[in-house]
Amino acid sequence: MSVEQSDIEKIATLARIRVAEDNIPEVAERINDILAMVDKMQAVDTANIEPMANPLDAIQRLRDDTVTEVDQRERFQAIAPDADEGLYLVPKVIE
Repeated sequence: MSVEQSDIEKIATLARIRVAEDNIPEVAERINDILAMVDKMQAVDTANIEPMANPLDAIQRLRDDTVTEVDQRERFQAIAPDADEGLYLVPKVIE
């Protein structure tokens, strides 16, 4: 697949972007280079290659899932402007 200069003009019109007339050949060439690279990548046989989440041999360190903060709910409810049954009451802002 290759992109012609007329394709670049159509795409630019549809995308509502301006590509200077003298830049169209360069843009077409660059897009064709990208498409050629994609074709090369798609030609690679990956049938026996296991998918991986990370190309590096890294292990994510995880911390223990433990609570480290002290529960201060009662203290914050006590200083709230208005609270009822454990909920903070605020003025209605959307009709």
